[in-house]
Amino acid sequence: MTMVNERTRSVVQTEKFLRDIVRDPTLPEALRLRAKGLLRHYPEAEDIWHAGQLEEQRKVELLGLEEKHGPLPPVLSIWLATEPLFCDERPDSDSVA
Repeated sequence: MTMVNERTRSVVQTEKFLRDIVRDPTLPEALRLRAKGLLRHYPEAEDIWHAGQLEEQRKVELLGLEEKHGPLPPVLSIWLATEPLFCDERPDSDSVA
């Protein structure tokens, strides 16, 4: 089972890997063009970390609403029961694990 911090790190490192491929003139042009095409819509590292921050903020605010007003409607309470997609804690280094 993938942990949220592992998933986040993997997505961030994949973006870096694709950028390394695009910049490496020793690799075949077709490969570099494919990597460049994938990067067109790939989230940047800052976007991933920001998404993690927003998910954490959402959870804190929903817990506050639940505490203040009682049980949340099911459509909101399900967010509290699901694991976030990304984390907001950046590792000390970007080493591949």
